[in-house]
Amino acid sequence: MKHIVLAMVMATALSGCFREMPSENSPIHLNQNMDDQEKFEPYEANSFFHDGSAMRQPVEGTIARGDLITDVVFETGKTSNGQLVGKNPVRVTSEIMARGQERYNIYCRPCHGAVGDGQGIVYQRGKTQGFVQPTSFHSDMQRNNPDGHFFDVMTNGIRNMSAYRYQVTTDDRWAIVHYIRALQRSQNATMQDVPASIRNKVN
Repeated sequence: MKHIVLAMVMATALSGCFREMPSENSPIHLNQNMDDQEKFEPYEANSFFHDGSAMRQPVEGTIARGDLITDVVFETGKTSNGQLVGKNPVRVTSEIMARGQERYNIYCRPCHGAVGDGQGIVYQRGKTQGFVQPTSFHSDMQRNNPDGHFFDVMTNGIRNMSAYRYQVTTDDRWAIVHYIRALQRSQNATMQDVPASIRNKVN
């Protein structure tokens, strides 16, 4: 009996030495249907359906997850006729502004810079290799762009900038738009933007 047990132990131990070694023999499959499943491959014919195709079209009216749009302006930054919206549909609050700043610092600041002048760390390190300077938000054109423009660019990308629709939620994109507007105002402020009570303290 001892010899039988010893032989079994040795066989088990030695079997590990032959793992992943090349062999012309087929591997042993105790449950073959796990390897050879009965199924239709993509574009394979299937006589069960009237059109002879195994691949089925979605039921009419099917909407893919994430593609349901209940508020066109909020979710696309455009009106129903495709025009960019002029005003941010999200009401600005201190919480929204703080969230916009946080998301801006994560996703936008590396390229566009802390104040939105296009002098981010990515550009600073890459300009010697020919990296194109990101857009400054303080040009007259950018200041005059509608709020929907910034939302649309974040959603779909533009030129060298990739789309951020999957990294940044819809709410956060609108919050970033508010923060961009705050940056624009901070870099282009006039004395009229300073509260009257402290204007005499401004040099």
